[in-house]
Amino acid sequence: MKKSLSVFYLWFFVVTTLFAQPLFAEESQLVVSATGTVVAKPDMAEFGVVVKSDAESADQAASECAGRYRVVQSALRSAGVATDDSPSANYTVFPLLEWEQLSGKNIMKGYSARHTIMVKVHNLATLGRIIDGVVKAGADEVQGIRFFSSRYDALRQQAVALAIGNAHSDALVMARAAGGSVGQLIEVSLMQPSFIGGRPMELMAMKSAPVSAPTEIAPAEQEITATITSRWRFIPSSVK
Repeated sequence: MKKSLSVFYLWFFVVTTLFAQPLFAEESQLVVSATGTVVAKPDMAEFGVVVKSDAESADQAASECAGRYRVVQSALRSAGVATDDSPSANYTVFPLLEWEQLSGKNIMKGYSARHTIMVKVHNLATLGRIIDGVVKAGADEVQGIRFFSSRYDALRQQAVALAIGNAHSDALVMARAAGGSVGQLIEVSLMQPSFIGGRPMELMAMKSAPVSAPTEIAPAEQEITATITSRWRFIPSSVK
């Protein structure tokens, strides 16, 4: 009985293997990576504003910094920047230490309070005026201006569509060169994140600097790029 069962299992394995091979045979495919790029003019900006104060005690430094923070926020309101568009990004109070060569140790010189505000501007035509306003109000630094588009999601989708179109065009060229044609799209994956060209502008404006002329800032066009990897069915000429 055991011998009969062993023969049956062997026969079943051989038959199922023979029939399974055509079912799982891999078809010819084309693998293509491509990018799509959309050029856009930014219509929004974001930058940091820093106010700071040094004093003998931490309480005094924090209090003076808080007063200067309120003045800068008031200037932002006057320039048309909403409260929700100028939140606090960072706040620190830390000791000021100075290395003394004679004693070979750090000497406490007081405390410093530093408050960073992140300002978002929805109308680039007002950007220079807003920067001038916070500088006049006592900001110690204006830094890291970034430009971006309010239509980013729509532009990114356009870039993805262009990338897939470019991949299909490349697949057609590859298939013809190989003596066949392109079949249906089997799989496509999007590389993340999509890249926005352009780097932040690093500006620093001291409160004591005179403002003789309005600040003018002209952002450059930016590129929104999507990269995809795709697999297409390859149809040999003999199968047509």
